[in-house]
Amino acid sequence: MLGMANHRSDPPILVTGAHRSGTTWVGKMLALSPRIGYISEPLNRWHRPGVMRVPLQHWYTYICEDNEADYFPALQETVQFNYHPWAELRSLRSLKDVLRMGRDGSTFFRGRIFHQRALLKDPFAVFSVPWFAQRLGCQVVIIIRHPAAFVSSLVRLEWPFEISDLLYQPLLMRDWLAPFRARMEEALARPEDIIGRSSLLWTMIYHVVDCFKNRFPGFSIVRHEDLSVDPIEEYRKIFAALGIDFTHAVQEVILNSSSTRNPKEIPRKDIYSVHLDSRANLDNWKNRLDQWEIDRIRELTQEVAGLYYDDSDWE
Repeated sequence: MLGMANHRSDPPILVTGAHRSGTTWVGKMLALSPRIGYISEPLNRWHRPGVMRVPLQHWYTYICEDNEADYFPALQETVQFNYHPWAELRSLRSLKDVLRMGRDGSTFFRGRIFHQRALLKDPFAVFSVPWFAQRLGCQVVIIIRHPAAFVSSLVRLEWPFEISDLLYQPLLMRDWLAPFRARMEEALARPEDIIGRSSLLWTMIYHVVDCFKNRFPGFSIVRHEDLSVDPIEEYRKIFAALGIDFTHAVQEVILNSSSTRNPKEIPRKDIYSVHLDSRANLDNWKNRLDQWEIDRIRELTQEVAGLYYDDSDWE
């Protein structure tokens, strides 16, 4: 059993799930509270060293008791808003890097000065959720997105996923992904098959999330589709579970972020925007994908997708 870390009465928050599943929207809406300090993706392979000082070799890096010595001190500094300006200065290569340093430095400064709760928005932490909960004391929100919507997003952006990032992590394979080894090895031989790889990634992630449900009943596991259809009521539940005030001002921003006045599709040049017609977005995958592609995604993901979605969700 992992030991509990010492942490403040207001624990940090981890918002996770597969990338392109709505974690940015949820994280930004929770961070509307002045009590919350938003920290983006410390487990992103391209994270800034000022935010988290340890470099990473893999996407979806898995952290557990056996390798925590490599990560625990650095991530504990992150949730305590300890910024590393000298490490960041040494890494600056462009004006964009300088602007990011200003953004991140001010976020960490405010977090320390105002004693905010750290909110880690990080899809790449999804396999490591038990460790974040037990060692950093995080409250956890996991976002699920329909497999066809997830896959269609990656196809649209032409973002193939390197399965080797998971397959070459022995601890992750040992603890969670051993049943998928043969399919992962097969996927390595088909680098051009974005649909196949993305479907496999979705299946593995949400198979593991289903394993979490009984072991960690305190986790908030939310479907992106439910948030999109009824954002006020669904966000109200998340705010309550995390002990964050759901004010009128917060409600107004959430309504504005999901309004029918917003674009029905986020432009590719602005893929991290959180202003979208949330209901219209539910059907985008049906317009992007051919029927044979939808049928293939359903076949490839059905063993896990059926835990979260029924026939009506594929119509």
